Amino acid sequence: MSDEPGKNSDEPEESGQNPFKGTPFEQLFGAGGLGGLGGALGGMGLGGPGGQMPDLGQLFSQLQSLMQPHEGTLNWDYALDLARKSAARTSDPSPTQKQKDAVADAVRLADHWLDETTSFPSGVTSTAAWSRAEWIVGTTDVWKVLVEPIAEGSVNALGGALPEEARAMSAPILGILGKAVGAMLATQIGSGLGALAGDVLSVSDIGLPLAPAGKAALVPANIAAFAEGLDVTEDDVLLYLALREAAHQRLFAHVPWLREHLIGAVADYARGIEINAEGIQGRIEEQMRGVDPANPESMQELLDGGLFDLPKSPAQEAALNRLEVTLALVEGWVDEVVGQATHERMPAAAKLQEAFRRRRAAGGPAEETFATLVGLELRPRRLRDASTLWGSLRTRQGTEARDGVWMHPDLLPTAADLDDPLGFREDASAPDEMTDDDFDAGLKRLLDGE
Repeated sequence: MSDEPGKNSDEPEESGQNPFKGTPFEQLFGAGGLGGLGGALGGMGLGGPGGQMPDLGQLFSQLQSLMQPHEGTLNWDYALDLARKSAARTSDPSPTQKQKDAVADAVRLADHWLDETTSFPSGVTSTAAWSRAEWIVGTTDVWKVLVEPIAEGSVNALGGALPEEARAMSAPILGILGKAVGAMLATQIGSGLGALAGDVLSVSDIGLPLAPAGKAALVPANIAAFAEGLDVTEDDVLLYLALREAAHQRLFAHVPWLREHLIGAVADYARGIEINAEGIQGRIEEQMRGVDPANPESMQELLDGGLFDLPKSPAQEAALNRLEVTLALVEGWVDEVVGQATHERMPAAAKLQEAFRRRRAAGGPAEETFATLVGLELRPRRLRDASTLWGSLRTRQGTEARDGVWMHPDLLPTAADLDDPLGFREDASAPDEMTDDDFDAGLKRLLDGE
């Protein structure tokens, strides 16, 4: 198997012809088999060795599970069952009491250190050491919020691609197609979550708030595997991760609009999904001319070529930009406050900081799997710039000024500010030069839209 989740090492390289690359349709119309069936079978673990036919009895049992009545676009019971089975392919022991105590102690110490580096008080209300399966269960509610709009947008876009007069006539077909798309997405999501569970180190590892507010959760089995590749003790790795987790919890607890800001950007992206209906008929006719019904390879070439285009709409581009910049700012702020907290206390912190920066910037399995799940590549490429910006602002104007930027989304740095991180608010007055009346007047102008 490849290190890349959801991708078999014996799969051919992408030809670049699949317009669904990086979207939830990638496996549906990808090179993994007829209509993505090959990829789906792989996700179910039903593919035979050497490309042989799978166990048909097991296959039909899985298909029957997919088609069971369920609420919403996706069969989440099936997706979560598949995710847990995928995570269980390797050893997934339940954390011991010793590991749970170690996580709780590390988070408690982390919160103590962070008290000196940020004006935000602790946001942790409980701690947890999770197995991979527990991570899947514990983050499911948020995944539903993130993925459901993508699935609904995809199915609606398929229907919207047809001429209006044809929609009524094709309603039964659209219903079947919607079920098929939902089934494929459930398979893909189940496989993806299972793979993601084997890679994440904490509940905040991908930058989004995936657990209930205040729940600081780490995954000891994955932390141990990550620590093996570093010349750092596992205790230092655990403490550093606890610092990052506790910092995330503080930010999301005391910036009430931030959670909805990020999740709303994903929903905005989903609402903007469009299928370009122009030219679909001509494209189908052109490709169908070369299809020989007796030749399975020619049928596969038709599917591999893709039948639809999914260009990003202006609304999607705006949502994607907002998401990427905000994620970079979140991760940069966490990087800055943790770096400040560990500067004189943890000799290994610099090495760990660089390891995490490279892990995020390179886009590990977590980011790639998320891109497959929701059609978005959540990789804060500008983490270093964001961390520099926050550090520079703190040096010039103090901790309260740095943290005060989170008071309202309109105050956040933009992509242009990240181009010049040292120049952000360079001419702004320092807090000790601004009276309370000046601050209140400025806030009133902001809220009034001036």
